[in-house]
Amino acid sequence: MLGLALASTALPAAPAQPASWKPTRPVEIVVGVSPGGGIDRMARVIQKIVQEDRLVQVPVNVVNKPGGGGAIAQAYLQQHAGDAHYIHITATALLTNHIIGKSQSGYRDFTPLVMLTDEYIGFLVREDSALRTGRHLLHALRNDPESLPIGIATAAGNTNHIAAALLARAAGGDVKKLKVVVFGSGGESITELLGGHVGLVATPSANAIPHVQAGRMRVLGIAAPQRLEGPLAAVPTWNEQGVNVVVANWRPVIGPKGLTGQQIAFWEAAFAKLEQDAQWQSAIAHDGSVAHYLNSRDLASYFDAQYAQFRSVLAELGLAR
Repeated sequence: MLGLALASTALPAAPAQPASWKPTRPVEIVVGVSPGGGIDRMARVIQKIVQEDRLVQVPVNVVNKPGGGGAIAQAYLQQHAGDAHYIHITATALLTNHIIGKSQSGYRDFTPLVMLTDEYIGFLVREDSALRTGRHLLHALRNDPESLPIGIATAAGNTNHIAAALLARAAGGDVKKLKVVVFGSGGESITELLGGHVGLVATPSANAIPHVQAGRMRVLGIAAPQRLEGPLAAVPTWNEQGVNVVVANWRPVIGPKGLTGQQIAFWEAAFAKLEQDAQWQSAIAHDGSVAHYLNSRDLASYFDAQYAQFRSVLAELGLAR
């Protein structure tokens, strides 16, 4: 009996299950734009809902770090490695800025948490344009792309530019012959289209809604996997018109490098609950976005696939470093 007792004391104790992580001090939602910008508005909706629904039990603050196309916000996030009290709502520039050499930080320098929404790119012309259908546009991009000035905002190499290039490539045209004009904002590009200074604008589709409803513009196609709901429900996707082009301005949430599985799991669960909130659903629909929740693992894979696609077309445009 003594030997049995001694043997039992030599067995290792069962490890205690670690406690689930949760924030213990105020959370910062970092955004790389000034107050009032699209990502800032989204961050403030999230701030309101997570506090009202008590998805986070500590204060949540929105911290604006504008500048450098998101580089300043990313640098701030990198100062807090391993600390999940800092999260960052970002956009496609996380990938494109790295590809074109505008940013030294890439998506692998951070922890992917969740994807929130997509905002698909639409192709707009004036109501009186000779381009009446998507097929007319595909023909123009294939046969004479230099004759069609395309307005985009706000930088060469962004997803508006990528969408135009992918459409030209799918049409059989030479993407290097695209005549792209860069404007300081989406509103400016639309103003120039209405004034006849460009013949086409590639922009997030929600920007088209008031102009379509007023009869000033038509949307020839949307780079979405399926038709949108609401005011643009009658607009065909490019897939419906014979070319496989899907491009979105997406909104993911990332954290600093080195977050633990428990920290990631906390934010996955919090944002999964946010996606079910009616106030959230109404807010994103109002901005023309579509819910696209992905967990951390799936978001990492999505980043890999998007980076490869974006790099391919930006290299063809001569913009990849």
